[in-house]
Amino acid sequence: LSPGAKMGCFTFIKVMMILFNLAIFLGGGTLLGVGIWVSVDGQSFVDIFGALSSSVLQVVNVGYFLIVIGSILLVIGFLGCCGAQKESKCLLIMFFSVVLIIFIAEIAAAVVALAYTGLAETLLTTAMTPLLKEKYGSEDSFTEIWNITMNEVKCCGLNNYTDFTDSPWYKEHQTYPVACCETQMFRGSLPLACPHLCGFLQQGCFNQILEEIRTNAGVVGGVAAGIAALEVASMAVAMYLYCHLDKK
Repeated sequence: LSPGAKMGCFTFIKVMMILFNLAIFLGGGTLLGVGIWVSVDGQSFVDIFGALSSSVLQVVNVGYFLIVIGSILLVIGFLGCCGAQKESKCLLIMFFSVVLIIFIAEIAAAVVALAYTGLAETLLTTAMTPLLKEKYGSEDSFTEIWNITMNEVKCCGLNNYTDFTDSPWYKEHQTYPVACCETQMFRGSLPLACPHLCGFLQQGCFNQILEEIRTNAGVVGGVAAGIAALEVASMAVAMYLYCHLDKK
């Protein structure tokens, strides 16, 4: 290629790098805003996104998760956009390094998830069940999220109703949460509580949450593959700009 053509190619890739990372920066800001919103008002998040969102709220703290992801994207977008705009080799290599670390971490997480799915499920139940006994009825946000999940998914506790035995809620009310019972006590039109022995108790949420996640696993996998491809492409472009800055 002639020097003019090379320069034109460099300029085109530079502009694409700026636009791409500007989009990442704006996306990161959006996720950060959504994360703050979910942390403040989880109910409206569930109202919009439905039962799956309430299930996901039990697996991860969506608000904090989105805040972390949004912050990371803001940093990546800033480094890539400014690195290309200012033609800074330092910012470009920082951008490349951050994206590479994230890419390696994603690959490692995927391998671990595939290899130790059963172990991960066991660890989740082992960790979550004591939290129900400790926090349900004493922490309002935790209690509200679980109530939303149980009502939306039609389930009770993580394994079954005994997860709530000896919880602050049980100690105060001497009964199980309303969502656990098909036969409920009412005050007017509002469910008050379920009797101590209330007929058929709903099944645990854990298997239903896993089923919903597996149902959407194809979509999640496709999105993950797309993100990985974008990461590889962005690293290749960053390295191209880095190596050609001295040849302009």
